[in-house]
Amino acid sequence: MRGVQTDEPVTILTVAREAGVSKTTASDALRGSGRVSEATRAAVAQVAERLGYVPNGSARHLRRASTGTIGLHVPEVLTRSSYYMSFVFGAVERAARHDYDVTLITSGQRRPRPPRVDGLVLGDPLGGDPVVESLMGTGLPTVSCERFPGDRQADGVVWSEHAEMLTRLLGHLRSSGAARPALIVAGDESDWAASLHRGYLGWCAGQGVAPLVRRVSFDATGDEVRAAARDLLRSSPLDALVCAPAGAATEVAPLLRESGGDVLLASCVDSAATRLADPPITAIDLRPREAGESCAELLFELLAGAAPAGTERLHPIELAVRASTRRVGI
Repeated sequence: MRGVQTDEPVTILTVAREAGVSKTTASDALRGSGRVSEATRAAVAQVAERLGYVPNGSARHLRRASTGTIGLHVPEVLTRSSYYMSFVFGAVERAARHDYDVTLITSGQRRPRPPRVDGLVLGDPLGGDPVVESLMGTGLPTVSCERFPGDRQADGVVWSEHAEMLTRLLGHLRSSGAARPALIVAGDESDWAASLHRGYLGWCAGQGVAPLVRRVSFDATGDEVRAAARDLLRSSPLDALVCAPAGAATEVAPLLRESGGDVLLASCVDSAATRLADPPITAIDLRPREAGESCAELLFELLAGAAPAGTERLHPIELAVRASTRRVGI
């Protein structure tokens, strides 16, 4: 084999020349296609690795009439949330494995034209969001994390059993001695929040317990969450509080301590803050990074024709029981 000049860029032609095969054979060998023997395939791969050959991703995408990019939409007000940041990182990581870039789209971006992407991932799309409505009308292959609470539906959906997990959480609170748990939850414009609300009302009906619910906005501030908690504490006796919005439980924890009551506290979204709180707060782990990966992977399967439109995937979530819902002696 001939040596390679140190200043010569390593291309598929370089690999082919060094391996003693044609450009087409080298390309087929590295892509795993064509009629190439296993011995030749292995030899070409060895040469490519030795030379440090990196495939030209842009060229491959052009040959496939592809942009090499997917779009990722999350609600703008939540881009600072640890949940959504983990979700984004998961989607970006999976896209990189497919040699794709990711364009972040938020609800504050009003576009005169569809984004130049091959497909879209929608993170917890909100009903009534005009940007989401516009994106779903582009005709691009789309995957949503949770169902879209509107007239349209995405081509693929990754969803979790939030109502069932909340029922499990409420059962844990009952076993810890809580007879009247209250819920702070966002509105039904989010399928996630609507599922939690339904699960809570169903559990209350089954237990013969009067519901104690306060609704807040999806992007509720700490002040709004604390005001809801104060209203619950004033209006009715309660012995447990479940906070649905991300970050809400840690906002109300000091308030519950100041009230002097023995109120158990739980969150519907886990985070570093709930794990490091004093005491650590029981929470539902939504596994956001894995959710982002699952959404991106389903989109790539749709793009490749490996999954049909209408595919739904169940994303498993977990309950992390911690000291905030354990009473001494129970």
